[in-house]
Amino acid sequence: MSTLEDILDILEKEAQPEKLEGMARYGMSTSNRLGIAIPVLRRIAKQVDTDHELAVKLWRTGIAEARILAALIDDPLAVTSDQMEEWVVDFDSWDVCDQVCLNLFDKTPLVWEKIQAWSLRDEEFVKRAAFALIAATAWHNKDVEDQVFIDLIPLIHAAADDERNYVKKGVSWALRHIGKRSLFLHPHAVTAAEELLLQNSRTARWIGKDVLKDITREKIILRLKEKSKN
Repeated sequence: MSTLEDILDILEKEAQPEKLEGMARYGMSTSNRLGIAIPVLRRIAKQVDTDHELAVKLWRTGIAEARILAALIDDPLAVTSDQMEEWVVDFDSWDVCDQVCLNLFDKTPLVWEKIQAWSLRDEEFVKRAAFALIAATAWHNKDVEDQVFIDLIPLIHAAADDERNYVKKGVSWALRHIGKRSLFLHPHAVTAAEELLLQNSRTARWIGKDVLKDITREKIILRLKEKSKN
């Protein structure tokens, strides 16, 4: 069984501080970061057993890569509401936010509750997390009824005038993945995007345009039609 010290030793050996400048150019916070790429973190995670307690300890180091690794090794069924609230307020970089949502939070039974609650919060990365979770669940949770995502579209409309970069991109990401989930959901996402184009908000119009540009591509529609046959 790996210990916190074992994992921190591995992370230190894999550190590439020369990559931090490039990460900063992509908008990642370089505070308390080692410069380790996601594929390397995934490789490390495969060598570690699922371990909730170790994940909590890794998170509390504050190291960006340790936090992403924590999400990769944690047990979704062991994650508590308090833990999710503790972690979400620690998000200080879009990639940590997205990796935690994509690899852990979207697999917890609490995901729907947190989407609703966090979409109403004001903190930039907490609000982004809500929409990252919509995107993640639309992408990963195959057994969820499509109606669930139709019911989430009002949250997208409500947040579409938020001008903050990481929120507006999160909102766009959420609606794009709803539109790509199924042939049934696609027209609902198109309609939502077209409605955003009519809003008296430059940010909402940007989101609508961004979504339509992506989900109306011929290859997306053909893929959805093919998927509907299976």
